[in-house]
Amino acid sequence: MTAAFHSRLKHGLVGVSIAALGCAAAVTWYAAKGEAATAKPDVPEAKLVKAVTVKPEPQADSRIAIGEIRPQRESDLGFRLSGKLVQRTAAVGQMVRKGEVLARIEDQDYRNRLRSAEADVAAAQAVLVEASAAEVRLGALLAKGFTTRASYDATLKNLRSAQAKLDSAKIGLEMARDQLAYTELHADFDGVVTATGAEEGQLVNVGQMVVRIADPQARDAVFSIAEAAFSNGRRAGHPPEIIVSLLSNPAISTSGVIREVSPVADAATRTFQVKVSLRNAPDEMRFGSSVAGRVNESSAPVVMLPGSALFDKDGKPAVWIVSASSAVELKPVVIARYETERVVVSSGLAEGDVVVTAGINRLREHEKVRIAAGEAR
Repeated sequence: MTAAFHSRLKHGLVGVSIAALGCAAAVTWYAAKGEAATAKPDVPEAKLVKAVTVKPEPQADSRIAIGEIRPQRESDLGFRLSGKLVQRTAAVGQMVRKGEVLARIEDQDYRNRLRSAEADVAAAQAVLVEASAAEVRLGALLAKGFTTRASYDATLKNLRSAQAKLDSAKIGLEMARDQLAYTELHADFDGVVTATGAEEGQLVNVGQMVVRIADPQARDAVFSIAEAAFSNGRRAGHPPEIIVSLLSNPAISTSGVIREVSPVADAATRTFQVKVSLRNAPDEMRFGSSVAGRVNESSAPVVMLPGSALFDKDGKPAVWIVSASSAVELKPVVIARYETERVVVSSGLAEGDVVVTAGINRLREHEKVRIAAGEAR
């Protein structure tokens, strides 16, 4: 072969190599471009949450509170006058009748005042009789012209003054009689003595409690509870029946309904006072007896959720629901009551709903979530 032939062969091989390299680069560029075109954007990872599946179930309301028996009607009786207590016939536990004398204070001063008032009335009556006779006499003389009009008018004035003094004396007499009557303390109604506040020989003030009586027929079971739970049905117009039994003997029981709920909590104990009116209270349920109260009511099906599931939306309770597509949405609910570590939902949820119970503060509407293994879904 000639030198020229070798030179042409060499240049031909170089050209082929360059062409091959160009083709490879082009293929690589087009492949990269295709991959870039088909690549998908990054998808945020679904948040991991805990959840429970809703299963409503009827709940027998068995809330129990401890209280005591008290009278519905109770009255502290005291004197309208101050004085020394000379007699107290009433004793604790004694049955008394309306109008019965329960106690007396020293009455000698008031008897003296009564006698003085009676004397004043008698004197005023005598003056009136004399003035009346003088008016009749002067009237006859005036008619015959034997006296002046001025003399008759003076006599008539004396008559009217005597009448006014008699009226005043009679009022004083009535007041003296009332004050004497006030030295005795009478029962306002049939009842039983539950307490006494003074002993014989003691000086008592106006209005001081001397005897306390209560109506034994109408009794309340009074409870102090941490929240006004018993009032829920009452406010809804369906007062629940309360079963009340003696702590010392639970077999002795009766029923009643709530008649009064304190509108505010006690400042010291932060409890509400609930009064239950008892029907046919047994004799064993004496005033002061310790009792247990239980709500005898089967409520509509409710859902029990941990407190961590509750979310606040515009000041109203709501929960996060996980849909079939694993997206969450906020759903308002109605809370029947709050308990120590859970809430009782009365409406807003359906059986089978999946409720997020942990991680609720990180969620947004329609966000995808993953439920932890071993949880609801």
